[in-house]
Amino acid sequence: ASHTNGGPGGIEVAKHAKHTNNDPYFLQPMEGVDGTGYRASWWTQFYCILWRSWLSVLKDPMLVKVRLLQTAMVASLIGSIYFGQVLDQDGVMNINGSLFLFLTNMTFQNVFAVINVFSAELPVFLREKRSRLYRVDTYFLGKTIAELPLFIAVPFVFTSITYPMIGLKAGVSHYL
Repeated sequence: ASHTNGGPGGIEVAKHAKHTNNDPYFLQPMEGVDGTGYRASWWTQFYCILWRSWLSVLKDPMLVKVRLLQTAMVASLIGSIYFGQVLDQDGVMNINGSLFLFLTNMTFQNVFAVINVFSAELPVFLREKRSRLYRVDTYFLGKTIAELPLFIAVPFVFTSITYPMIGLKAGVSHYL
């Protein structure tokens, strides 16, 4: 039975509707649905989105490889531009410039990755949200946590390449 095009599910909602809310777009609770209008608990929704997002990440290993290769290439380019800086007035200014590029590159690389994924999944997200399969917060948290390993690996690769090339302060504690 279709719930999105006025099928039998729509009739069931209409039969069980209570006229206590003046908002015509508010779905009233029906059997098997909690007071929020969702059939599954927050944790169940979160787990399902997290699992689906994790499978999506694993399903496309080429995307992960491309992102890591792209990161390594950009890091090598920035490292070669700022190679071997010394701690004098000019070197400190160059290091400031390299740190600015660190931050902008890592920020925009993650932002563009999120925009790319979200725009590709937008039709599915809107359909499932309208069907009240899950909340927006569970979708956001599940997607973010599923991609967290990549959000950590990309800056690690970038910093591991550029940090020694630029000549920043040596030592693991300084690197971290």
